[in-house]
Amino acid sequence: MPPLGLMTVAAMLPERYSVKLVDLNITELKEDDILSSDIVFISAMIIQRDSFSQVVGLCNQYEIPVVAGGPYPTALHNSIEGVDYFVLNEAEVTLPRFIQDFEKNCAKKIYFDETKPDLKETPPPRFDLIDVNQYQNMTLQFSRGCPFNCEFCDIIEMFGRKIRSKLPSQFISEMECLYETGFRGPIFIVDDNFIGNKRTIRELLNAIIEWQKAHSYPFSLFTETSINLAEDEELLDLMKKAGFNSVFIGIESPDVDVLKTAQKNQNVRRDMLDSVRKIQSKGLQVVGGFIVGLDGEPQNIFDLQIDFIEKAGIPIAMVGLLIVLPNTQLFRRLKSENRILYESGGNNTFKLELNYIPRMPEKKLMEGYIKIVSEIYKPGNYFRRCLTLLKKLPKENLRLKSLGFKKFIILLSMSLTKQSFSFYGLHYLLYLGKALWYNPKNFIFALQSAVRGDHFIRIRNDFLNEQSFPSEAKKR
Repeated sequence: MPPLGLMTVAAMLPERYSVKLVDLNITELKEDDILSSDIVFISAMIIQRDSFSQVVGLCNQYEIPVVAGGPYPTALHNSIEGVDYFVLNEAEVTLPRFIQDFEKNCAKKIYFDETKPDLKETPPPRFDLIDVNQYQNMTLQFSRGCPFNCEFCDIIEMFGRKIRSKLPSQFISEMECLYETGFRGPIFIVDDNFIGNKRTIRELLNAIIEWQKAHSYPFSLFTETSINLAEDEELLDLMKKAGFNSVFIGIESPDVDVLKTAQKNQNVRRDMLDSVRKIQSKGLQVVGGFIVGLDGEPQNIFDLQIDFIEKAGIPIAMVGLLIVLPNTQLFRRLKSENRILYESGGNNTFKLELNYIPRMPEKKLMEGYIKIVSEIYKPGNYFRRCLTLLKKLPKENLRLKSLGFKKFIILLSMSLTKQSFSFYGLHYLLYLGKALWYNPKNFIFALQSAVRGDHFIRIRNDFLNEQSFPSEAKKR
């Protein structure tokens, strides 16, 4: 995905500025990129802190001033060295003040303001600064904020609990801009909780449906929502008609008491397994977020997590160790309990470190986490969940329209060539055969799931091979 934040910040700069965007996910930063610049803007999340430091170091070496913003600097700017100016919080508020002062040679070190701007004033992102052919997915934003109060979440700390939205017409204009670049395919709507304001979202979805029909559905859509989406059948139908085929939902834990402790009350008010199945029955894949290491977990939490993921038919289960992020309710509580060890590095997936003292013995927690990753991404288990989901999906498909027949043939050829002869080739071929039998109209989804599976299966094996202490999961 392209860096939507930087593309949006670039659109806020004066038109007379000559701007170049370097995305370090797809290219390297060259010496000339820095030397040819008057000033360098950099944004990062906490997990990107090492790369962030390298870029800042290069700018310092060549004596080019650095402006830093984004989640990592906003949360931890007091511990960051080498940055000339911090433009923190939301750029709609702080960036114009910095630009004004910088041009007058009187810029301050830190620009900090917790004002939550009206997104109706936010300009469309600068898609002209990227090559859309370098990306699998594009990104757009409609709203910021989330109405819920999860203890571990930093979103509500950064963006607040009141939903702020763009106008539906504003969002449609951004879709049109993206369409004009020639891109066709998936768009990730990056909202923290897409359905946080259902009335506004209904207006938006009706506008998207009209636009998609007029353009023959060039885009498939996916986003993040809360699990109460399952309660609103009209909203589910509108999302499907608009071209949505996937939603990320923070499920976190199948244990009700754990959810209550974490203040994830929106998940307690309903049967989560039934909710997932309802969403899937409408043609939306559920990508699940899960956490281990939360206070109050029972000793069998790892088996409970595995069992839920399997029963729900969630192929992509993003399971992570709890990390205690700065500026969260959880951080403040654990600090008061003397349980914070150090600042988090942001990696909650494959780096077996905790920045806090857990209630469960650490060794048991680590081995339990390894067991979950080992079990859910065994080839047979992964493909079985894909088939479970395929059986629930309606026997209809809009995916091929947004992918295109040519891309489908290329994807199929590459997948068959690589995966048929892999160490899990038999699981793969049996899966494709069954997918054609169970739900042939959704074969494109089956194929895409198989391709993603190659990533998860190989990552699982690499992860298990890297562990330095014995565990039953590793022996298997």
